[in-house]
Amino acid sequence: MRRVLLIKLTSLGDLIHALPALSDAQSARPGIEFDWVIDESFQEIAAWHPAVSRVITTNHREWRGALASAETHGSISKTIGEIRASEYDLVIDGQGNFKTALLSLFSKGPRAGFDSRSVREWIAHLAYQRRFAASKNAHAIERLRRLFASALDYPVPVSPPDFRIRRDRFIRPQVDLPGEYLVFVHNASWKTKLWPERHWIALIGKSVQAGFRVLLPWGNTKEEARAKRLAIAPQVQVLPRLSLSEIGYVIERAKACVCMDTGLSHLAAALDVPSITLYGSTDSGLIGASGASQVHLKSDLHCSPCREKTCRYSSGDNPCLEKIGPERVFGELLRLTGSASGLRQVPVSPVSASAQRIS
Repeated sequence: MRRVLLIKLTSLGDLIHALPALSDAQSARPGIEFDWVIDESFQEIAAWHPAVSRVITTNHREWRGALASAETHGSISKTIGEIRASEYDLVIDGQGNFKTALLSLFSKGPRAGFDSRSVREWIAHLAYQRRFAASKNAHAIERLRRLFASALDYPVPVSPPDFRIRRDRFIRPQVDLPGEYLVFVHNASWKTKLWPERHWIALIGKSVQAGFRVLLPWGNTKEEARAKRLAIAPQVQVLPRLSLSEIGYVIERAKACVCMDTGLSHLAAALDVPSITLYGSTDSGLIGASGASQVHLKSDLHCSPCREKTCRYSSGDNPCLEKIGPERVFGELLRLTGSASGLRQVPVSPVSASAQRIS
């Protein structure tokens, strides 16, 4: 079996979760090649992995207007045409929703995916000729590794995830970078994943006092405005808007990162950059950043993780993430960077039992 089509469209973190499964397949089946159907906004990720030979892009988020827009109709036809242009030994739907299952039906090759109890959207499993189990209680990376192993008929590896990212594909951005710096990923797609700005300001203040330089990335105008509000000192640098391959270059060289539960936290973990990721509404056991020198700080509130995009108890700051104070995060940051011994004058609260280190 040499040619496989992978359908997994989005989002950033989910796509990074798929990389270890590709690595497993490449190791177990030498010579295997993947074509990857992926959202055009994230196509760089597919190109980072050495097992991917061809990238097929889609702007599927615009397809709701297909009946009203000739341009969107043309985009759908183009994607389907590229999928049908080749015959495959196997087609794997690694996402498991209605849209990806529908795309798989246009492919030329036997279709594989999660079974009815494992798939994200139940109806999707009807599109597959080969269906495999992977517990929904397992981490997303392990679910995909199990799916690939079952579909391609090799033992499920017990080794740590190997993301196998081709770092030579990263691009140096046209911006002056400090010799040593931290990256603070303050953005997230859900309101319930955001840390209060006053906590960020306090953490940045402590970091600057400790002699660190801090870089703030952003991806849209709202995030840019927040980054500018957080740039409280000359040692804090708001980055320009960067491509994924440029932000990969920046993160790879960071001394450490502090992140919300968002795609860039998974990228930092995949690159083994020491990082602290904060979890409130989401479950780190199911989707937590995986890599060396990772610290997961989780809320102690009884309602966490709620997996909700809006908080039922507050319309302002998220109570679960508000409970994770900047002193606690700064203490972990000092430990990760090996700076704690030289900065004993800085008061640091002890880390609670819900801090989980991933090595």
